Amino acid sequence: MALLVLFSTMSFTVDKHFCGSYLVDQAVFSEAEDCGMEHPVEGGMTEEDGCRDQKVSVEGQKDLKISFHDLDLPQQVFLASFTYSYVELFIELPPQFIPFSDYSPPLLVIDFQVLHETFLI
Repeated sequence: MALLVLFSTMSFTVDKHFCGSYLVDQAVFSEAEDCGMEHPVEGGMTEEDGCRDQKVSVEGQKDLKISFHDLDLPQQVFLASFTYSYVELFIELPPQFIPFSDYSPPLLVIDFQVLHETFLI
């Protein structure tokens, strides 16, 4: 959901540089590099044979401003309690004292359940 809101409110520009009918460079958020040829048409070249730049702009939403005070009371209570409980998930608990952590378990010499064929189901 957060990615949907991010991409719907983001504006960007795609800059393209064509030499004739061939795409030479394409850039997002910056200027496209040219091919080194002159932009003005000289000598018997037509407009289609020369170089040209093309810019495509995509505008995002601008009206996505929701205030906390625009919500009703039940929505405010839900939002505040959800935020509080979500933040409480990441509080680190103090380390617990385990008195038998330094002791190893006893060695299993005989497995009595297998020996007597008594299993709990």
